[in-house]
Amino acid sequence: MKNFAFSTINYILLAVGFLIIIIGFILMSGDATTEEAFNPDIFSDMRIKVAPMVCLFGFLFEIVAILWPAKKEK
Repeated sequence: MKNFAFSTINYILLAVGFLIIIIGFILMSGDATTEEAFNPDIFSDMRIKVAPMVCLFGFLFEIVAILWPAKKEK
């Protein structure tokens, strides 16, 4: 087996972190305000507080996934 930079658990953790970031961006999406109508939903707590925190957690989780130590194989 070749020596890769990351172990299997690192790749799994990276995928989980990536999914958390995607969920955060999905939570941020929604209808926009147009010239014809104002949409007050652009200032909802979900879009300006929760979703950025989810994305931040995802990015921090990515850092942990990169730094996670690989187990030594015998």
